[in-house]
Amino acid sequence: MEQVLYSTPDNPAPENRAEGFFETHDGHRLRYAVFRSQTPIAHGTVVLLHGRSEYIEKYFETIRDLTAKGLWVATYDLRGQGGSPRLIKKRNHGHIRRFSDYERDLDTFLEKIVLPDTRLPFYMLAHSTGALIALSAAPYLSTRIERMVLSAPFLGLIGQSASQGVIRSLSTALCAVGLGGLPLGKMKELQFLDNPLTSDETRFERNAAIAKAHPELALGAPTARWMHECMKAIDRVTRPYHLFSITIPSVVIAPTRDGLVPYTAQERLSRYFRAGQLVPINGARHEIFQERDMYRAAALAAFHAFIPGSDAEATEDVAAIGV
Repeated sequence: MEQVLYSTPDNPAPENRAEGFFETHDGHRLRYAVFRSQTPIAHGTVVLLHGRSEYIEKYFETIRDLTAKGLWVATYDLRGQGGSPRLIKKRNHGHIRRFSDYERDLDTFLEKIVLPDTRLPFYMLAHSTGALIALSAAPYLSTRIERMVLSAPFLGLIGQSASQGVIRSLSTALCAVGLGGLPLGKMKELQFLDNPLTSDETRFERNAAIAKAHPELALGAPTARWMHECMKAIDRVTRPYHLFSITIPSVVIAPTRDGLVPYTAQERLSRYFRAGQLVPINGARHEIFQERDMYRAAALAAFHAFIPGSDAEATEDVAAIGV
């Protein structure tokens, strides 16, 4: 039997799950898993979308948090990363041909796995690149997704060796001359002391141990095509017209010390996002669900105040968190 999920000593896979692969519109087999709730009566299903270079195993802890509250979790590895197939020969390069492929994969996952095999109502929890995908797809998800929580959505870049403007221009130029498969820089191995992702050393080392034990899940630098497609998506989803067209009640959980995505970009999004509410997590870094307990607890409190619940209750509860 083909092994689908991987456990490590300090990160065992949750029980009570189904796992496998589903086929996309263009013939790729993406790795997925569905985790059932720990309570007899399910309160719905959370569709969990990962960030760039992430994979299902990294979210085992968060999945347990959600299933303990009576929620099912359905998740998959984005194309080109984790346990899903790579898209170019240079396996370690993070690549995408068209951003719309991400959206079509999400649609296929909802149709083939979530709708027939999980429990209503459906919610979405999306981080970073996953949140960009959710924002892009949101206008046509309103008949399927009841509520949406976006964690540190990928709306821009900071903390890089070059400015966002230079990265954008370079990726566009390389794609124009047929070199979209080239990586933008090199990924160095992060050390805890200078990492922009989390201030929690235990969780940082746990995630590093997963990648070391199963290097086939890890991913290197993004290609020019990946960056070009994402920058075009960022431009599209941040337009007022697009944000006005989103009717799914949403919360944006924004770490104020995010070292990858500018907090100001997340704050600016909320000005035109009429269905969305900004919840800053003061002091937290980019990977809020991999952060120290005090920051993680604040993010989870915001999530559970909003999902599930009525619009009125959620607005009051989220506002009362005071993070």
